[in-house]
Amino acid sequence: VGYERIYSPSQFKLEIADHKIKGNKKLGNKIYSQFYNFFKSNKNNQDAKVVHLTIEVLDNKDPTVKNSAGKILEYRIVMSTNIILKDFFTNDEVLNHNIISYSSYKVQDQYSETIKLENRTIDNLLNKTYQDLLIKISETILTKW
Repeated sequence: VGYERIYSPSQFKLEIADHKIKGNKKLGNKIYSQFYNFFKSNKNNQDAKVVHLTIEVLDNKDPTVKNSAGKILEYRIVMSTNIILKDFFTNDEVLNHNIISYSSYKVQDQYSETIKLENRTIDNLLNKTYQDLLIKISETILTKW
């Protein structure tokens, strides 16, 4: 009955005025989109700190298991995400944090199923990264602002 979100935008009082995406732009934009949607309610909040957000996502997919014939049976995706928050008016760096996440998935009999599994793995890594970054931003706001 009394459901309350652990993190709500009003707790953060943060407004993203400007952003930059580096590295894998597709993955960076997915993370930015989540931040934008989360913080957009602070757009006209007088108390909100205005920040510039930089997101850099680097990803790598490597085979981890092969059979005796050399056929790849499993892949591992490593995603490194760096986030930088700067005060929009003073350009002071408030947060510079890097998160490395990884996950493996098995090659399926059907190529299309392997691609679906790869995309699901990437989405899971993105969601985990976003949640970890949200926690780090929360800690930073509590200690620096």
